[in-house]
Amino acid sequence: MSVIYVLLAISILVAVIFFIAFIVSVKSGQYDDSYTPSVRMLFDDELVKPKKTTTKKLKQEKIQLNKQV
Repeated sequence: MSVIYVLLAISILVAVIFFIAFIVSVKSGQYDDSYTPSVRMLFDDELVKPKKTTTKKLKQEKIQLNKQV
């Protein structure tokens, strides 16, 4: 039964240490980032490079368009 008290004391001590470390990091500005969240939605998708078309393909498309008209 005394082991439970020792483990309980150690766990509370560890929790207090982590809580103090969290408070110190918040006070020092570790989590202050007001710029990234506002810009994150703009760069959510990966950039897709357009396919390169050759002049031969462009000429063929132009001929096909002229035939349709």
